[in-house]
Amino acid sequence: MKSWPQVYIPPIDGSFDFPQLRLFNTASGSIEELPRKNLYQMYVCGITPYDATHLGHAATYITFDLINRFLRASGARVDFVQNITDIDDPLFERAKRDKVDWSELATSQIELFRGDMVDLHIIPPKDYIGVLEAIPMIVDSISKIRESAPTYSVDSDLYFDVHSDSKFGKRSHLSKEEMLEIFAQRGGDPARVGKRDPLDALLWLNQRDDEPGWDSPFGKGRPGWHIECSAIAMHYLDQDVDKQYSIDIQGGGSDLIFPHHEMSASQSKAMSGKEFARSYVHTGMIGLDGEKMSKSKGNLLFVSKMVNEGVSPMAIRLALISQHYSHDRMWTQSLLDDAVVLLEKLTIALSREEVAPTKPVISKIIAALSNNLDTSGALDLLSKWSDKTLEGSIGGEAGELSRAIDALLGIAI
Repeated sequence: MKSWPQVYIPPIDGSFDFPQLRLFNTASGSIEELPRKNLYQMYVCGITPYDATHLGHAATYITFDLINRFLRASGARVDFVQNITDIDDPLFERAKRDKVDWSELATSQIELFRGDMVDLHIIPPKDYIGVLEAIPMIVDSISKIRESAPTYSVDSDLYFDVHSDSKFGKRSHLSKEEMLEIFAQRGGDPARVGKRDPLDALLWLNQRDDEPGWDSPFGKGRPGWHIECSAIAMHYLDQDVDKQYSIDIQGGGSDLIFPHHEMSASQSKAMSGKEFARSYVHTGMIGLDGEKMSKSKGNLLFVSKMVNEGVSPMAIRLALISQHYSHDRMWTQSLLDDAVVLLEKLTIALSREEVAPTKPVISKIIAALSNNLDTSGALDLLSKWSDKTLEGSIGGEAGELSRAIDALLGIAI
């Protein structure tokens, strides 16, 4: 699938020291330092294209863009892969409701998503893969799992025994009762008669009436949700670069911790024999004015609509990084207003011929970001630097700081 255009990343002076990036790992429950490597492999779960990019999506993809930018600025290479879940129940349901072809709906929303990513200055993935184009590799992955782990059929649907992975459930730290409740809420079928265990994961769904299907050794049908990401990640990233883990970072919103990332990890382990990810990094949820933001409430804020109404994409990006990525947080008009004020103050300060010293603030921004992406700390540093510049402090180079803000934070001024 076509990705979006490359984003220009300004160079940063090689004299700056980059500490190792430390990130909160959901699986260990602690902040851990990534080892120093020449190549990092990161997989971030993409959208289901039945609707446009909302602020929750934007916050997630900006977070992993910050990780991508930091690792690249430190001198490493990043192989970043992202999927598009263009075969899934919500897509079919929305298309049926709106009386449109599901593939046409997906195409239109994917195009909107690409435009939003360009507006928000998100570095495009090396491989941007739709499930539709990944069917052959998904079929191959299911065949590998069947050779190494228990699978079974229920009414011609194929299931994976999640407990064949001894670490199942330990990445998400949930009790069985909690897993059963969340599984039912997030697309699972724990109550299905015939399953050996309520938590077993669907690998292949036999074709239903009025739904598309693809030929496979398991019958005509379509893949389950979790195997889609397992197959794509393993195909494009696991190239035996690490004997212990298939990839370095598995990313997404906190709503994917269970069941999606837990089950994807177990399936990937069944394919390779290795632990799937070194680090599981998750972003908090975005609410609106004190309420959860969701399609059921009808209170989603879409990036494309905001931009069309005249909101600066850089102000959106700045507002979303003004609080810590891992926390659930609220979007308010005042949050956006504060971002606009800071953006304007930075713009005025950087337009001056004489500015406050810049090398110290860049070093402190790098240190803040290395500490589990302390973006609020980084923005506070920029606000104080702007104040000093506007008060008449000199000794810095505006272009140097402008390039660093763009390269590290993705804010083009």
